[in-house]
Amino acid sequence: MSASHGSLPSSPVPDGDTADAALVAAMESAPAAIYCLTAAADTAIWANARARALGTTRSQLPVVDGRSLADVVETVVRSGRPETLSGPLGAAGPPATAVVRPLQVAGGPGALVLIGTDEGPLDPSLMPGIEADVVDQVQHTLLPPSLPLLPDLPLSGSYHRASSVGVAGGDWYDAVPLGGGRLALVVGDAVGHGVPAAGAMSRLRGAMRSTSLRDPAPATVLAALDGFAAQMEDVQGASVFYGLLDVGTGRLAYAVAGHPAPLVVHADGATSLLPVTPRPPLGTVPDAGTEVHEQVLEQGATLILFSDGALAGSPLGPAHGLERLAEIARATVASPGALDPGSSAGLAAAIAERVHAPGGRPDDVAVLVAHRRVGVLEPLRVELPAVPSSLPLVRRRLSAWLTGLGMGEQDRVGVMVAAGEACANAAEHAYRGQAAGPMRLRAAVDVDGLLTVTVRDEGAWRPPDRDPGDRGRGLLIMRQLVDSVALLEEEHGTTVRLMLRLRRRADADAEPAVSDAGAVVTVDRSAMRPAVLVSGAVDEHSAETMRIRLLEASHGGTTAVALDLGNVVLFSSSAVRVVLAVARIARDEGWRLVVRAPEGGVTRHILEISGLSGLVDLR
Repeated sequence: MSASHGSLPSSPVPDGDTADAALVAAMESAPAAIYCLTAAADTAIWANARARALGTTRSQLPVVDGRSLADVVETVVRSGRPETLSGPLGAAGPPATAVVRPLQVAGGPGALVLIGTDEGPLDPSLMPGIEADVVDQVQHTLLPPSLPLLPDLPLSGSYHRASSVGVAGGDWYDAVPLGGGRLALVVGDAVGHGVPAAGAMSRLRGAMRSTSLRDPAPATVLAALDGFAAQMEDVQGASVFYGLLDVGTGRLAYAVAGHPAPLVVHADGATSLLPVTPRPPLGTVPDAGTEVHEQVLEQGATLILFSDGALAGSPLGPAHGLERLAEIARATVASPGALDPGSSAGLAAAIAERVHAPGGRPDDVAVLVAHRRVGVLEPLRVELPAVPSSLPLVRRRLSAWLTGLGMGEQDRVGVMVAAGEACANAAEHAYRGQAAGPMRLRAAVDVDGLLTVTVRDEGAWRPPDRDPGDRGRGLLIMRQLVDSVALLEEEHGTTVRLMLRLRRRADADAEPAVSDAGAVVTVDRSAMRPAVLVSGAVDEHSAETMRIRLLEASHGGTTAVALDLGNVVLFSSSAVRVVLAVARIARDEGWRLVVRAPEGGVTRHILEISGLSGLVDLR
C-alpha cells in the first residue's frame, strides 16, 4: 500500500488491496503518460510519473495532430466512445500517439488518457503499441514474481502475451506453498482482454490464495471462487484448474471449472492428460457441483498446466493442438540437460515459446511446469578445524551443494557469503587464546523450500562493540543476505543458524518494473540511540536502502536504533515490509524499534493499519 500528502498522490495504491496495489505500481512506472480524469474536475485525480512531468491539469494536456486533448476528453466523455490520435506533438513536435477512453471514475463519467512520443521525456517504445506495452507490463506485474524453489519439485512458470493486444490479458498461473509439504498449483483464464482482464485475473488470484491458505481442499476452493465470481461481473466466466499436491508422495487432488486438463509427461516419456470431470466456468451456474479427482505423479513425472492459448496455435483445431502440445512438451522435457537444477527454470518458457503459430500468438499463453525429481538431496555436513585455512574448502563444498538445489547465482552467492562470515567468526574468534577446535557446518532444505545453514563451534563468543569499525560486522552482513539469523550461545560453544526461504524467478522474460521515485536516507549518530532519517518517497528501491541503513546503524540488529519518517511523502508496501523485518530482528535481540511518524499523518496511518504498532514504539 502507499499514500502521499497533498491533492495528487505520487503513487496512490488502495489500502489493503495488494492486487490493485500491484496494478497501480505497474502503471506508475509505465513509459506512457497516463491520466485519470473526471468529467467535472480540472485536475487529474491520478497521474503517473510520466504524466506528472507534463502537468496534471486538463489545460496542460498537449495538442496531438492539431487537436487539443482537453477537447478530445470532453468529446469522449459525452459520446462514450474512445478516440486514438497519431501525429505531431504540439505545433511541430515529435510524432506522438494518444489514446482517450471513457471510464467510470468515482461513480461518475471520466476518461483514461495515455500519451507516448518517440522523443522527449516519454519512452520511444510508445508508438502505436502503447496499449500493448501497458497491458504486458501490468500482466507481468500481477503474476507471481517468483515461485517456491523446492528440493523435490522444480517449478517454472511463463506467460506470453498474444500478438494482438485486442485478445491479450487475463491468463495466469500460481504456486502457493501451504506448509507441511503441500503445494497449490493453479492456472486460469479471466474473461476479456487488456488491463481490465489483468485486473480481474489479479482479484481472482488473490481470492484463490486467500481461500487456499484457510482451507486448500479443491472442492472448498472452487466453491469459494464460484461465490466470488458470481458477485464480480468481470470475474464471472473465468476458467481455472486447481490442484493440491503432496510434494513428498506425489499425490495430487484436483478439480477444474471450464478449463483444459493438464498434461503429464511420465518418467518413461509417455504423455497423458489428467482425467477431469468438465463443469461450467466460475460463477456461471449456481450450485454447480465440483468433482475432485486424485492422481499420483510418479518420481520423474512432469506436470504441465496451461491456459487454452497453448492450443490456439494449431490451425487444425483444439484436438490437434493437444497433440502438438504433447509433442512439444515431450521433446522439451527430454532435451539434454532440461531437468538439471539450473535448467529446469526455463521449461515453462521453452514450452510456451514453441506452441505459438508461425504468424504470431493468436491468444495469451500461460504455462506452469512441476517436475517430480528422482532421488533426494541429502543434507551437507562439513567438519573441519576452525582455522582460516579451512574456509576455502567449506566454500567449495557449500557452493557445489547449493548448485544442486538450482539456486540462482545471486541467492547462492548470498548464502555462501553469509555462511562464510559465520565460519570466519568461528575460525578467528571462537578459540582465541587456545588450540583450535572443531567447526561444523550443516546445510539442509525441507520439503517446503526452507534452507537452514548452521555453523557450530565449541569455543566462546563475544558481543560486538557499539562501534566495531571495520571488524565485528559479521552479523550485519549475514542479516543483509538471508531471511533470519539466530545466534545461540551454549555452555560449550556457539551456533549460528541462517535461514532463507528459497524462491526462483518465475519467468526469465519478465523484467521487474523500475520506478523513478526515491527517498533520501541518512544516519544520525549524535545521540546514544542512532537514528535513520528518511525523507521523500520510499519506493521499492529506497526501501532497500532504508533496510541497509537500519542494519548498519544497529550493527546488524544487535543494538537499538530509531527510524524517523517525519518527512516521508510516500510509504510503499516494500517500506512496510522493511520495518516489519527490522522489528522482528529487534524483538529477537531483545529491543524495540522506535519509529517516529507524525500523529494523524498518512505514514502513521499506514503503520497502524499494517499491525506494526504492536511490534514497534510509534512516536
